[in-house]
Amino acid sequence: MSKIRPSKGAPYARILGVGGYRPTRVVPNEVILETIDSSDEWIRSRSGIETRHWANDEETVAAMSIEASGKAIADAGISAEQIGGVIVSTVSHFKQTPAVATEIADKLGTNKAAAFDISAGCAGFGYGLTLAKGMIVEGSAEYVLVIGVERLSDLTDLEDRATAFLFGDGAGAVVVGPSEEPAIGPTVWGSEGDKSETIKQTVPWTDYRSGEVAKFPAITQEGQAVFRWAVFEMAKVAKEALDAAGISADDLDVFIPHQANERIIDSMVKTLKLPESVTVARDVRTTGNTSAASIPLAMERLLATGEAKSGDTALVIGFGAGLVYAATVVTLP
Repeated sequence: MSKIRPSKGAPYARILGVGGYRPTRVVPNEVILETIDSSDEWIRSRSGIETRHWANDEETVAAMSIEASGKAIADAGISAEQIGGVIVSTVSHFKQTPAVATEIADKLGTNKAAAFDISAGCAGFGYGLTLAKGMIVEGSAEYVLVIGVERLSDLTDLEDRATAFLFGDGAGAVVVGPSEEPAIGPTVWGSEGDKSETIKQTVPWTDYRSGEVAKFPAITQEGQAVFRWAVFEMAKVAKEALDAAGISADDLDVFIPHQANERIIDSMVKTLKLPESVTVARDVRTTGNTSAASIPLAMERLLATGEAKSGDTALVIGFGAGLVYAATVVTLP
């Protein structure tokens, strides 16, 4: 018989607060057209994107995360000292070590919170949320900060017609804490590594360092392959998340998919047969694809504008490089 004392965590976990930060510079499609042969109409029809935000030198991954996190902590009605864990999902923090989460935890004023980064691309927020839920139920933290943050403008090839218009910068954060009732459903997540070549960094950092390539590494993708995978496979994953939570599409109030492409969003809405009463996040139009930051940023905007309200039931799903995915049903803060 084990002599280990059982954990004493909360029965359930929930999102208690949300915050977002978008860089001050707004970049319209016209700026993108300076370096690629395209048109504003083509970009909008292919992606739905009208503008995106690009960070300046002061708007670092850490700085944007701290701004978003401060708002989330205030929204949750707690203090930074109560945060027991900081999870940061990003692919655009260019220091291999230490994790940017440790800097964020310190500058926010947490009391030596556990802090680490994860790399799960556009599904990173869902991965972080799942880890935070486990920490709270297991009892290793009472409150956990989950951050999705990207400076994808640093990894964008402005001469690549397929991707130059897609990416934006920003940070979104949520505070996850204890709950007396289920408010974060089971996560349906996974990976399809056999498709990893469809979204990837062009070359390893070592090739750039050694001089084998002169062009700084960037993100590239096979657009049609990604589109087909997202539309057909991710709709199935979203349905599995609904089933795992014990609800149907008719029970949903809000749908917050990863803000990759509005055509993908529209196709998923149709495949899932969501009622017209369901509010659908379309933050991609003015924020672009911010990878791990896109879901919390979209969530924050829906609540701020009143399109969604506290207590609403929302389906969230992220998917991207890896290929990886994560979907769950949550109660909005």
